[in-house]
Amino acid sequence: MRVFKFGGASVKDAAGIRNVASIIQQYGLKDLVVVVSATGKTTNAMEDVVKAYFENSDTKAAFEVVKNNHQQICNDLFENKNNEVYDQLQNIYAEVDWQLEEDRKESYNYVYDQLVSQGELISSVILSSYLKQAGIPNTWLDVRDVMKTDDTYREAVVNYEKTQSLMDSIVVPILKQNIIVTQGFIGCTPENCTTTLGREGSDYTAAIFANMLNAESQTIWKDVPGVMNGDPRVFSDAIFIEEISFNEAVEMTFYGATVIHPKTIKPLQNKNIPLLVKSFINPEGKGTTVGGKDVNLPPIRIVKNNQVLITLHTKDFSFVEDEVVAELFAAFFQANLKLNMVQQGAISFEAVVDNIPEKIDKVKIALGNRFSFSITEELSILTIRHYNNLDYVHKIKGEKTAILEQRRPSTYQGLLS
Repeated sequence: MRVFKFGGASVKDAAGIRNVASIIQQYGLKDLVVVVSATGKTTNAMEDVVKAYFENSDTKAAFEVVKNNHQQICNDLFENKNNEVYDQLQNIYAEVDWQLEEDRKESYNYVYDQLVSQGELISSVILSSYLKQAGIPNTWLDVRDVMKTDDTYREAVVNYEKTQSLMDSIVVPILKQNIIVTQGFIGCTPENCTTTLGREGSDYTAAIFANMLNAESQTIWKDVPGVMNGDPRVFSDAIFIEEISFNEAVEMTFYGATVIHPKTIKPLQNKNIPLLVKSFINPEGKGTTVGGKDVNLPPIRIVKNNQVLITLHTKDFSFVEDEVVAELFAAFFQANLKLNMVQQGAISFEAVVDNIPEKIDKVKIALGNRFSFSITEELSILTIRHYNNLDYVHKIKGEKTAILEQRRPSTYQGLLS
């Protein structure tokens, strides 16, 4: 029993979907769950639809972009224009049209989840239909039938107990007959409203399937050879890492490495299920095994862009002591805004966060009466794990200025302008 996850880059066009079918043909014709993301830039395009909805602009034109992209993929894949895929897609499009015709009375996050989630449904329907055409029997599964969550829209929390029960009663019997094609990123509330698990959450979906089905492994198919010691788009000298431990993977994702979704590791680590990160461009390559040992790891460089430094000062010059710190942390927690770096002074508190304006505004409202704010934007965090010496840090940092630095024996972090 294995779980494969294919991201948007792997199914961005007809050639990509044919390649996915080839990988499945080669590696997984039985005892397999295939979790797929939305094709290419579909999530961004659906976010444009959400924006148009709330701005009272032309939602149909925005959604037409999405439909046209997928129509082109289908035209390239299916010679038979009576293939059932076209009717299935029309049903999904009708669901989107229905939502777009609703009055704008629901919250942004709720509408976001109802609309953006359709990207995964579209891509999985196309992939499932093409696999059947290619002679690979499979069952398309609406993941909302089994992935049950609370109603925290855009960052839903999975109800593990309910989801496990549905996995046992729905998924296990299907797998005795067929491989499964399903969606990442999305779930469903008890009231049957669609939720999402956070941006790039398809890896996490796959990990939940792997955990609950006691898979022997989970494979994430990427456009890189595996885990590397830096994003090759940023570091031209990035090198391939053959094996890392679960703990190292957790640290990397915590600091912003995007090759693996941060929530993915724990469900796998709990049952010691190895995670394989392999290339869909070169499927025969060995890839990286996550869950092994950390042996002679090179320095690992991670750059997290679009950061904001929030500097708060107490208006009454009271000290930033335990009670005040608790209030500060509570405000960031209530705004669901992760603290990426923190520095505390006598009457000041500095927090580095992702630039998410609506969440930052919530913090301002919560703390505005007691603290003055200053905000510095367009920053990035450089994290280096297992660095040898400060000369190496200076080499990687280059000409950029560090306006905040934190060092531990194994990890350097610098906020760069």
